[in-house]
Amino acid sequence: MLRNLATSLVNARDERIVTTLPKAKELRPFVEKAITLSRQAHNLEGDNAKAGAVHLRRQAAGFFHAGNMTQAALSGRRGQVRPPRTAGVAALKRLFDELGVRFADRPGGYTRILKLGRRDGDNAELAIIEFVDNPRELEAKENARKRAKSGTAGKKKSAKSETVTPAEDRKAGSKKAQKSAAVEAAPEASAETTAAEE
Repeated sequence: MLRNLATSLVNARDERIVTTLPKAKELRPFVEKAITLSRQAHNLEGDNAKAGAVHLRRQAAGFFHAGNMTQAALSGRRGQVRPPRTAGVAALKRLFDELGVRFADRPGGYTRILKLGRRDGDNAELAIIEFVDNPRELEAKENARKRAKSGTAGKKKSAKSETVTPAEDRKAGSKKAQKSAAVEAAPEASAETTAAEE
């Protein structure tokens, strides 16, 4: 079950899956050990780096389902299309090609668990488990940074253009008071006219 969840998490397009909270809590250390292996393979240096990377890749393969082991039995006829690689092989490839590079400088804490509440049918507590620093999150941070830059620049400009002297403020306050008094008097006047018509 953990292998299936780990494969789903690594292969997920938006790098998150929804599952129950106990499963997410069990999955977190399982996936983080595999990511640590890919990180170590990415950081290897020296003469035995390539052999060490293959060793770490084979160790990480134990966290996912193996590839198509029975190729000969499945390809009975000549020219028959071979079955596609399994999701476990794709997950292992993505783990070492993308995630190991992304988390190369991060010492741990590659995943985050967000609680969602309870499911309607069986009242199980749901959670989202996702990778930190995913592209969606980085894009949101960049957009927030852009908004903050443009927002502070806009506030500075508008604050300069809207400087009001105390005398103008008193005049505006009296105009506002006159308008509000006129609005309050208007319903009373309409009530008096309807009473006079009767």
